[in-house]
Amino acid sequence: MERLTLAQIEAMERDMLTPVIVAKYLGCDDHTIRLQARQRPELLGFPVICIGSRVKIPKAGFVAYCKGELGCRPAG
Repeated sequence: MERLTLAQIEAMERDMLTPVIVAKYLGCDDHTIRLQARQRPELLGFPVICIGSRVKIPKAGFVAYCKGELGCRPAG
């Protein structure tokens, strides 16, 4: 799996991230993020938006989480 850095994510010209992008930073399976977002989103630690079968992650919230501004910091 191709890994992404937080700097690469911050440089993306988009407001919403996908589970695939987030998984490449966290080093986990994107399907796991989708399942968690639907079943127990509060356990992810960062904000998620579920629209039908789609899961979107606000970039600003995810970056804040990764920088430790929303609580605990991920291991990635």
